[in-house]
Amino acid sequence: MSEQYGAFCPCCGSAEHRAMSRRTFMSLIAGTAAGFAMPAAFADTQDVPAIAYDSVANPVQLPKDTYFGECSGVALNSHGHIFVLSRGNTNGPAYGAAAAQLLEFAPDGRFVREIGHHLYAWSFAHTVKVDRQDNIWVTDKGSDMVIKFTPDGRVAMVFGRKQEAADEETGPLKHPNPPLPSEPGRFRQVTDVAWDAAGNTYISDGYINSRVAKVDPDGNWIKSWGDRGTGPGQFHTPHSIAVDAHENVYVADRSNRRIQVFDTEGTFLRQFTIDVPVPPDARPAIGNMPDEAAIAAGTFAPGSPWAICISPGPNPVLYSADAFPGRIYKMTLDGKVLGVLGKAGKQPKQFGWIHQMACPSENVLFVAELLNWRVQKLILHA
Repeated sequence: MSEQYGAFCPCCGSAEHRAMSRRTFMSLIAGTAAGFAMPAAFADTQDVPAIAYDSVANPVQLPKDTYFGECSGVALNSHGHIFVLSRGNTNGPAYGAAAAQLLEFAPDGRFVREIGHHLYAWSFAHTVKVDRQDNIWVTDKGSDMVIKFTPDGRVAMVFGRKQEAADEETGPLKHPNPPLPSEPGRFRQVTDVAWDAAGNTYISDGYINSRVAKVDPDGNWIKSWGDRGTGPGQFHTPHSIAVDAHENVYVADRSNRRIQVFDTEGTFLRQFTIDVPVPPDARPAIGNMPDEAAIAAGTFAPGSPWAICISPGPNPVLYSADAFPGRIYKMTLDGKVLGVLGKAGKQPKQFGWIHQMACPSENVLFVAELLNWRVQKLILHA
């Protein structure tokens, strides 16, 4: 193992994380020069089945002269309407341009409307979600804002605050390590939202603050929990968030390569990782094969959760997607892997960095891809 990164983790500076990353990396690459393999410690995952599925490669129809950019989000409302958040509608400059557009489609894929055209908060699209009342919520990583739209597309509530264009200090946020102290009501590169049965909102915040915020149905800030780190209840890029029917809050702690589970007060309950063997012929969707540094950073480690969703109904399952080897994992809510599907690539049934998933039922998934600029509808064979 190379020592060029010294004794500390290159992503967060933690010696503990560095040691954990070394163990993870050595486990993932042990025993093969051609690709990744899992050691005997993970022998119970060897029999994870591949799930057969079909893909509807173009489940929505864009109007003439309208194009997706990177599709960062997808969600459905109670009527089956499909909402796609794309890093489109940009018009320069080449660096630092705003890239966010929210489009709605009917269940048959027919284009319905654009929501929030030239909205003040649009900067760099991250995720879109729809709550039980069919309100549409968008997180924007670039403006550090969360926007709640009514079902008819009007702004109902805003969270966070965009940097002022007139301020001489306005510019890209810094990423100090550790991050500067966070503030109630303000976000730094916010990532996702979810809700409990009482209508409280849970906001994952995010690339810099590394915490989860809780806001009541009236928009009042209740609390937040978490900071940068590797211990239980700490985060390094909480990237996706979901709440199950028992009011457990699931956080995709991406750069720590794990999913953490909390109660609605932020009490840590449990955590689990996804340790499924990587096929020897696996290839990344873009760039080089993940090396030691990539594994240490967590983001491109096999099983690192980029997107999670929980299916509705009496027998819910948890889905999680990684960037490499580009698979979707079907799991029980306590983290047992039931099956896997897909791989990285550009063809239908292949994936280029799934950034968000919607699972309206156990065997139907909508996936938004960054690299392939598209949404796929997946129909799993029961």
